[in-house]
Amino acid sequence: MDRKRNWTFEDFHAKLDELDDDIRSKVLEIVDGLMESGQYTENGAIQEGIVQAEEWFYSLEG
Repeated sequence: MDRKRNWTFEDFHAKLDELDDDIRSKVLEIVDGLMESGQYTENGAIQEGIVQAEEWFYSLEG
């Protein structure tokens, strides 16, 4: 059974509103993986996804 969710920005628009487009896209990718693992609630996955995506983005900038 495929538990992967097709996330949209509207699902948690307020939390992503001020993030860069690249970071928002990465958040969605990370949240999919976290939710698929079954170890996070939706809100927890969103919060963790934002943190990880911001870290990813800033590591690209050096």
